[in-house]
Amino acid sequence: MMRVAGLFAAAAGVLVLSALSVALGTRHVGLGDVVAAFNGRVDGIGAAAVAKRMPRTVLAVLVGAALSVSGATMQAITRNPLAEPAILGVSGGAGLAVVIGMTSFGLADPSGIMLVAVLGALAATVFVYVVGSQGRGGATPLKLALAGAACSAAFTSLVSAILLPRIDAMITFRFWQIGGVGGATWDRIGVVAPFLSLGALICMGAARGLNTLALGDELAAGLGTNVARTRLVAGAGAVLLCGVATSAAGPIAFVGLVVPHVCRLLTGSDHRWLLPFSAVGGAALLVAADVLGRIVARPGEIEVGIITAVIGAPVLIWVAVRHRTLQL
Repeated sequence: MMRVAGLFAAAAGVLVLSALSVALGTRHVGLGDVVAAFNGRVDGIGAAAVAKRMPRTVLAVLVGAALSVSGATMQAITRNPLAEPAILGVSGGAGLAVVIGMTSFGLADPSGIMLVAVLGALAATVFVYVVGSQGRGGATPLKLALAGAACSAAFTSLVSAILLPRIDAMITFRFWQIGGVGGATWDRIGVVAPFLSLGALICMGAARGLNTLALGDELAAGLGTNVARTRLVAGAGAVLLCGVATSAAGPIAFVGLVVPHVCRLLTGSDHRWLLPFSAVGGAALLVAADVLGRIVARPGEIEVGIITAVIGAPVLIWVAVRHRTLQL
């Protein structure tokens, strides 16, 4: 009962943050402007600002929830406390695929960008796992983290190498490469929302199996869990969430690391609760980061990818120090 109340309280907090996101920015707006924007009247400056902020707020909620659920799922299937889309290179692979598609093939359709991002995320996942599986002991948590970090750095360098000779493309992509929700539109949200919902449902459906994976493969199999199928299904959901979120907002780091660890302190390791709490917590974090980035840099703004990196780096150090038993 306490968990249900906590989940509703967290959801209420997201609603409050969303209201602040709509109201605060370079220009603060009043209730009248919000009402006018909801009624479709954007003739005033305030109402126009609200109309622009509403889709970016919704996108921040969706992307934050997706990255958090993806991170929690990756941590479960790899039994790696450092796992999250950016650290494992999944976001970087999706971003590289999108940049190649846009610059080399003129890809502009949101559906096509989303498909390319998912394929890039999938390819990066397979590549990182293969690299991290080499040597004695197979795919240990630390080896996966190191392989993912190395691949992520390589993907970022390749993106820069592609964009630097193209000044026009560099101007277009430099903010997207950091990660942000400022370019949100209702059309883009309409494209990605169904697939984000599908990915979340896949991960939620695998929650019971993720609980047994924490006990070890042999014990999980002894309890009747199909280990390979659980990892495959949950991994597909996590990759889908990461790829679609990256196609919409760019490669945003650390959301999938910070939120699941904080939620785990509150709810325990039961993924039937951890995943919903992570979704709400991720939405809250990204909306709050977006509002903070608009307030501290007025009249400009700081992209949410920078804010989450500032928050996430200390958490990464804390997790690494706390889990000193990671094996090479």
